[in-house]
Amino acid sequence: MNSLYVITDEDIRHSGATDLPTVLRRVPGLEVMQTTGADFNVSARGDNQLAANKMLVCVDGRSIYIDAQGIVFWKMIPVTLPEIKRIEVLKGPASSVYGFNALDGIINIITKSPEDMKGTTLQFGGGGYGTISSAAVHAGKVGKFGYRLSAGSDQAGQWHDRNALSFRSNKFNLQTEYDLSSLSKLKISGGLVDSNRFEGPTLDIVTAQGRPAQGYAHVVYERPNFFIRGFWNHFTDLSDPVTNPILAPFYLNTDRAGNRLDSTTADTYNIEAQHSVEIGPGHRLTYGANYRHNTLSDNYISQFSREDRLGFYIQGEWLLAKPLSLVTGARYDLDTFINPTISPRIALVYHIAPEHTVRGALSVAYRPPSLSQNNIDARAQLTAGPINTTTVVTPSPNLTSEQMISYELGYQGWYLKHRLRVRADLFFNHLSDLINFRGTTPGFAGAVNDSGQADIYGGEAGVEFLATNWLSGFANYAYEQIGQSFMDTTRRGAPRSKVNAGVRGEWNNGLSGEVAYNYVGAATYPIAGSFTAFSPFFPAGVTVPDSRVGSYNLLNLRGAYKFWQQKAEAGYMREAEVAISAFNALNDMHKEHPVGDMIGSRVMGWLTLRF
Repeated sequence: MNSLYVITDEDIRHSGATDLPTVLRRVPGLEVMQTTGADFNVSARGDNQLAANKMLVCVDGRSIYIDAQGIVFWKMIPVTLPEIKRIEVLKGPASSVYGFNALDGIINIITKSPEDMKGTTLQFGGGGYGTISSAAVHAGKVGKFGYRLSAGSDQAGQWHDRNALSFRSNKFNLQTEYDLSSLSKLKISGGLVDSNRFEGPTLDIVTAQGRPAQGYAHVVYERPNFFIRGFWNHFTDLSDPVTNPILAPFYLNTDRAGNRLDSTTADTYNIEAQHSVEIGPGHRLTYGANYRHNTLSDNYISQFSREDRLGFYIQGEWLLAKPLSLVTGARYDLDTFINPTISPRIALVYHIAPEHTVRGALSVAYRPPSLSQNNIDARAQLTAGPINTTTVVTPSPNLTSEQMISYELGYQGWYLKHRLRVRADLFFNHLSDLINFRGTTPGFAGAVNDSGQADIYGGEAGVEFLATNWLSGFANYAYEQIGQSFMDTTRRGAPRSKVNAGVRGEWNNGLSGEVAYNYVGAATYPIAGSFTAFSPFFPAGVTVPDSRVGSYNLLNLRGAYKFWQQKAEAGYMREAEVAISAFNALNDMHKEHPVGDMIGSRVMGWLTLRF
């Protein structure tokens, strides 16, 4: 047992969401922050920030975290929503197996097989703020060969100007698999997501206005207890780092040659192998290795940059006695720019009764500096009254890894013949060596490891229930407290309390509906010191953004009618469904970060066909 939380394809469908972060809000202890119509930041247990970089995100085991920049573009997931089978969310450090970047945990998006999606699926949604979500998927199997082909187009308007686009993208994806034997498969997939408008990411005083694109190729050979995978991720972007309107008269960000536009090309090449073996009754050993090569070309860095990573890991699951088992693991990682790291993990699981377990865990995780943090070479032109200076942002070759030490105690139990699940977790996380940009000497700035630290502690408790064969629901509560000595924008910020609850009904006559509620408490986030420094020069009526954002309530609704169902000769169900969904149905206008947009409400209409 661990703190794994699973979101199913039915959860996604009934949510009526146009993006995954909205669905992820229901997970206790997960932090979701939206700043624009396109930009989301997702992390766990009080460790969120602008340009969040401590949660590893994968699709079918392939990382979509952009190593060179340390970021995830949540609106550019390479598959459409109907293709997702489930989302597995593991909170807490996972570096002992997954390596760097899994400081806060890992989110693994698992897609449906060609067998799962036989036939053709078409989905279209449209609604407020010019929002469009569309998908076309065709899948099938011919003998030993299976395929899934998809295309999608999405767009959303700006929260602060509904007549202007915040995001627009087109995506294409192909997944194939071939049964080499009854036990082994070869899977080959590839895809491209191309956006011609993306408002984000939002940083301390700028919001990029870009056109990012991501492509990939992925090859996997798997059989029971063994897999080997290789993938290539390609990322490009041409963005304009637009200064926050309050500071725009005083601040201009450029590269070393005075160009404002930022042209980026990043590539990741990865190969990994893993093998598991049973060692007697109740004992299992898993071991593996992976090599990764990252490259970055960017006019905002000093030179074309490369990085090599090599990791080895081993994990054992040991049955010590009938009710007691032990999980131990460690990973050894080498990186071009930092000293070797060892990420250990130990967990003790006690089965206090059938279907009831208690777990205690200790783990350590690391996140190395990104290539952009190591090699940035930029200029900040400051003009206000008598001030007219240029700050040189220089490379930082001596950065060390960010570190988290985590302690966790959890319980999980099933009641009422598996109709009710109860979960509760307590955690204590110690953060150190976080990386941020700040002035180093007069006229110069760069990335540094903050000398402070943070202790984040709290807990989560929740239930999931199946009341009848047509009524189900969930409810959970999360609490967290932060004590820290970090400086300026390195400081952590998070709401102290969060509540999530939902009820879903699905009837035999084709009607279905879901009500989901999220309460997020007030929080204080650090804002850039530039706002205060330039405040004496602000025009009348312009003030420094309030670092505190108030609490807010999100009520999300969806009602649907499945008006056609027919079993196909191939065995799957042909069906058609119409739906209407409302995001923030109470229209609780709110900000989720001091420099983010005011988030409003949106109503969507949906049509889904499978034939």
